[in-house]
Amino acid sequence: MTDLTTLLEVGGPLAALGGGAAYTRAKYPAVYWSAVGGPISTARLLSSYSSVMEACGLTVAPSRLRVLAVKATTRREVRPVPPRRGIIRPTSTGLRIRLRLAPGQEPADVAASAERLRHAWGVHAVYVTTIKPGVVELRLVGYDVLRRVRMPRKTDAGFLKVPVALREDATPFVRDYRTVPHQLTLGATLAGKSMYLRHLITGLAPQAVALVGIDCKRGVELAPFAARLSALATDPDEAAELLPVLVKEMEDRYDLIKARQGIAPDTPDEEITSDIWGLPESERPTPVVLFVDEVAELFLTATRKDEERRDEMVTQLIRLAQLGRAAGIYLEVCGQRFGAELGKGATMLRAQLTGRVCHRVNDEASAKMALGDIAPEAVSAACAIAPELPGLAVAGDTSGGWSRIRSPYLSLGDAAEICRESAHLVPDLPALKPFQPDVPVRLVETPDPAALPHPVTD
Repeated sequence: MTDLTTLLEVGGPLAALGGGAAYTRAKYPAVYWSAVGGPISTARLLSSYSSVMEACGLTVAPSRLRVLAVKATTRREVRPVPPRRGIIRPTSTGLRIRLRLAPGQEPADVAASAERLRHAWGVHAVYVTTIKPGVVELRLVGYDVLRRVRMPRKTDAGFLKVPVALREDATPFVRDYRTVPHQLTLGATLAGKSMYLRHLITGLAPQAVALVGIDCKRGVELAPFAARLSALATDPDEAAELLPVLVKEMEDRYDLIKARQGIAPDTPDEEITSDIWGLPESERPTPVVLFVDEVAELFLTATRKDEERRDEMVTQLIRLAQLGRAAGIYLEVCGQRFGAELGKGATMLRAQLTGRVCHRVNDEASAKMALGDIAPEAVSAACAIAPELPGLAVAGDTSGGWSRIRSPYLSLGDAAEICRESAHLVPDLPALKPFQPDVPVRLVETPDPAALPHPVTD
């Protein structure tokens, strides 16, 4: 009886401790990793580094000098040499460690063993990044950071740079318009395109940028941000009027570049290699970011007159995609599906959109439209996105690289409030004045003076 009482006294706190650890791991994975998971994985890495590297085939034969030194000083067996390990640097999401590769090794050898390293050291994932020739960095992620997204405190934000999502390796995904001027974002209904768009708009709202929107769903997606928009078209007819104005604005900016740099006036725009960033800051036009939501609505036609209008709009969009970067005009095209079946010019327009973001789609063909021509191996990853994870997407570009990302939650009210607070930053572009949306005045109820409390007097 005494032994049973002692067992209960000891087992009770242990059970409570184990239950608390399990609850923390499920609800607060970052806290669990910092307190429990991180130290355990670090101990595993330190104790098994050499044996794990040898099992993964990441060791090389020792040099003759090393063999002679070992035989002269000890009688130990001469073992293969693993990559030289640097200092382990813990982070809030995992561990970072640099390896100096042995002669004859390449980063692809380490990347091919990432799954083995993950299981050996008990972490969620291992990612390999090349720092410089002969040096790679292992980024060990302790838990699924895309399950509950928390953006890092320090991000590479700046002018025309917007951190909009978190990568699966716990680094921020930054939308850099200077590097990737145009982008295509696809996704089915409730896949998370709107959340991604909110982060883009709210990230650009405090910057000296003109925001222009084309939302053919009667403006239900972009109208809440009207206070910060320089122009908004809510149907194809308005879009057909707005796009020629943007093309004319682009041509005027090319004329400005020609006049400043002494280029002949009759030089074709296609032969001008400079851009607005070469102009003095006092003469530099304001960059323009054009958001096109549900781009398929611009391609759909019912009559021959609609076909003529469609052809004109598509031609103008292609011109903006081909020539807009140098004039400081950038495109953000969104839709549920975007392929050759939309009509003439669709494939040509898609080819000009360097960046690609694919949320959950309804069929494999839609994923191939977004990623098939730049990263074929990313198509299967896009098709595997579950409906229970809205906002999860696969991001890639024409370099062939891709990664999974997810945008944090941002309510529509908070996003609209950020735009209202930045309404004074709307630039003065006379050409876009006729298309500037009307912002409804917020009525503030004035309290009844009789209902206000009166001070107590003697």
